[in-house]
Amino acid sequence: MGTAFFITHPEVVIDPGVPVPRWHLSDSGIRRMRFFAAAPELKDLTAVWASDETKAIEAAGLLAGRTGLPVGVHRGLHENDRSATGFLPPAEFQRVADQFFASPEESVRGWERAVDAQARVVAAVDDILARHPGGDLAFVAHGGVGTLLLCHRLGVPISRALDQHFEGHYWAFDIATRRVQHAWRPIAPR
Repeated sequence: MGTAFFITHPEVVIDPGVPVPRWHLSDSGIRRMRFFAAAPELKDLTAVWASDETKAIEAAGLLAGRTGLPVGVHRGLHENDRSATGFLPPAEFQRVADQFFASPEESVRGWERAVDAQARVVAAVDDILARHPGGDLAFVAHGGVGTLLLCHRLGVPISRALDQHFEGHYWAFDIATRRVQHAWRPIAPR
């Protein structure tokens, strides 16, 4: 059946004046994504999907451009909804993200609950897989929902301990069995 790769967008241009879902990849993020797109393990991709956020679509486009594949967009792959707070300075964002993972049944400062974001991303991935004709597949999305999906696939409680260490990582699972082949690995050196 193939392997599914869950890939997070790499570094972005942080602009507090622009809604977070519309942020673009930075030069460093573009460089790292191009490096990863040439990885031998991605040579057999038959489909590339992205969330509807700009940074994920741009990253997916760089990946798909190496193979000539189109990019499918699935709204259910978006990052956990943080629109209640909008942009938060990095230190504050990390504190709220810690609370998001630590209290998955609660809405922290109006954010989407972790359990709801997990159910949504699991349903989106399952929807795409149900229509996938075969071969390797890439999902290009975000770290928060990627970690929630990883926890689900591993059958463990939601935990930030399984989160990526910085933007631009990937993990893989077998499409037929849904078994995780490996946890987060960086897409390229920083």
